[in-house]
Parts: sequence; C-alpha cells; structure tokens
Amino acid sequence: MSQYPQARRPRAHLSQFTTTVFYPRNPWVVAFFSFSYPGFGHLLLHRYIAGFILILWETFINQSAKINLGIFYTLSGDFSKAMDVIDEQWLMVYVAIYMFGIWDGYRQTVDMNKQCILADREDAPLQPIAMGAWDINFLDKRKPWVALLWSVLFPGLGHLYIHKVIVGFFIFAYTVVILYFGHLPQAIHLTMLGDFDVAKQILHMQWAMYLPSIYFFIHYDAYVGAIDYNILFEKEMKKFLRENYQKNEFKFPF
Repeated sequence: MSQYPQARRPRAHLSQFTTTVFYPRNPWVVAFFSFSYPGFGHLLLHRYIAGFILILWETFINQSAKINLGIFYTLSGDFSKAMDVIDEQWLMVYVAIYMFGIWDGYRQTVDMNKQCILADREDAPLQPIAMGAWDINFLDKRKPWVALLWSVLFPGLGHLYIHKVIVGFFIFAYTVVILYFGHLPQAIHLTMLGDFDVAKQILHMQWAMYLPSIYFFIHYDAYVGAIDYNILFEKEMKKFLRENYQKNEFKFPF
C-alpha cells in the first residue's frame, strides 16, 4: 500500500518525467502567453496534452495561412504585400481556435487557483520522490537563474535542469525544427562572416517569426518553474517536520 494516499485535492504529482503542481497564477499572464502563442498558457498550467495540441495546430494553421509572413510585412510597412500572402480561407479557421485558447487559459487559471487554495487548506501529503525504470524525479532546491541561463543558451535545457522532461524535450525538438526550416543557423553564420545580403535571402521569415514568442516563453517558464518547485520542496519539508518533530508528546532535548 502506498505511503502517500491519494488526497481529495492533491497539491502535486511526481512522475518519472515531470512534476505537476497546483500553484496560484495570474490569469492575465496565462492569457498573455496564450495570446502570444496558442498552447503556451496551457503549458504554464501543466495541461500538456491541450498545450501540445494547440501548439501543433498553431504551426499547421499558421503555415497554411502564412500569418507570420503577413505580420512580418505589416511590421515592415508593406501592407499590400501582407494582404497578398495571407490566405483568408485558412485565416477564418484560425481565429476561433486562437480566441478559444486565450479564453480557456484564463478560465482554467481562475478555476485552478481556487483548487490550489482548497488543496493547501487540506494540507494533503506530498510525495518527495518518484523512481522507475526510466528515470528518477525528486523534490529538490534548484536555482532559478541557472534554469534561465540554460534556457537562454538553447530552449528546453532549462526545463531539463528542473526535470520538466516532457515539456523540455518537446520545446527542444520543436525549436530544432523551426531552426532547420527557417535556415537560422546558416543565416547567423553568414551574418558573422559579414555576408548580409545572402543571409537575408536564405532566411525563411515564415519560420523565423516563431522564435521571439518561443524564446520569451521558455525563459519565463523555466525561471518560474524552478521557483514553483522550490516552494513545493519547502511545503513537503515543513509538513514532514510538523508531523515528526512538532507533536505534543515530543520532548525537546535540553
């Protein structure tokens, strides 16, 4: 029988590959990341299936409608070319699900914040370690700035540092695909050599325009994730100390 029985409202769940935790979040922050890139707000809430589906849908529909190119030409002031490249038929399909992602991220945050308050009041037991054939995951103190630094060097590495393996691997693979189809490594190499004209020609802006939203999100998520897990570690330690060293019959040594 498990030492950590299933609570009515568990505060966290440890698996071999990730730690899912209830933590109060600002609904507007989640809505903002859902606005900047559909699916990112759901990843903040640890709703990975919904988040991955929305991210993949965003990629498919954005490529079909050429939305990134339209944004690029709009920012460049070439409005007529922006209107020419966008496929209105796909764009109409895009709008409804895009708005749903923002609304659902906000709504879920409000509901989950209430569940978080109830879970803390219940003071459910926390599982400090999960061990299996594939991996080992345990609650521990990690430095948020280290997670941020690794995320700056390459998306996904900061998540692997805090043991968010599922999200980390997905972001890592997703970024590699964008870098490959956007020809960004070649463009950076040519820029360093001073060959700016060829670098501009080889760069595929439809793919490259994904990166700003991705980089901003992974920096935030890795940093905040490290803080959340540190707080969870402290909660588990406090509960353990209360139950084992603060009982009425416990006699303090003098």
